[in-house]
Amino acid sequence: MNIHSMAIIERGAQIADDVTIGPFAFIGGNVAIGSGTVIHHHASIEGYTVLGEHNIVFPYACLGGQTQDLKYVGDRTGLEIGNHNIFREYMTIHAGTNEGSVTKIGHHNAFLAYVHVAHDCIIGNHIIVSSLAALAGYVRVGDYANIAWNAGVHQFCRVGDYAMLGASSKALMDVLPFMLAEGQPARTRYFNKINLQRHQFAQTDIEHVKNIYRILFHSKYNRSEALKQLEQYQQISDVYGTVIWAIQSSQRGFC
Repeated sequence: MNIHSMAIIERGAQIADDVTIGPFAFIGGNVAIGSGTVIHHHASIEGYTVLGEHNIVFPYACLGGQTQDLKYVGDRTGLEIGNHNIFREYMTIHAGTNEGSVTKIGHHNAFLAYVHVAHDCIIGNHIIVSSLAALAGYVRVGDYANIAWNAGVHQFCRVGDYAMLGASSKALMDVLPFMLAEGQPARTRYFNKINLQRHQFAQTDIEHVKNIYRILFHSKYNRSEALKQLEQYQQISDVYGTVIWAIQSSQRGFC
């Protein structure tokens, strides 16, 4: 191990042999840290937190802190983090609220400075959350989504796969997969064409996403009628099924 002599490691912490921990970092006694992870100086990892392999935690980041939910009564809750994530300066992630509940972070994500991820969120893979963005409790973020600078997401909302929430936006409802939303409150402005192209979606699938956007946001159909229209195309491409599921399972409606 490469652990600085002035790091604070509580008894019981499980730390892989090749973990690097800088001075004045704090590692709680119920924390497990996987191989290849780097914890910079003054970072804090506490609570029942499992941190996977090859993560980087920058100075003053705080992972696994107690939920801010006022319903918390002292139950054992946790934080589960996957592999190859980046946690920049002063960002925070809190543990779950109720007995046995956990906040979950996937793989290959980047959380920039001053980001906050609240209790019981579930974050997917390959996501970028820009500085000062905040996710309230029970938020779900799909794979390859992008949440821009200073954006806020209301509790129980979802940001779908390959979606984007623009800078300084306030999402009070779900951002559907493949869509781009911005504003206060956020509204769907277009489909996230650039993200689809970056991830090498076939041109035919991009056209299908464009068709979804037109049916939902630029037609005379109400929501149930629009869903019926989408269902007619469901066998053509998986993108239709992804959006249909997101609408049908939504707790708050969509932007």
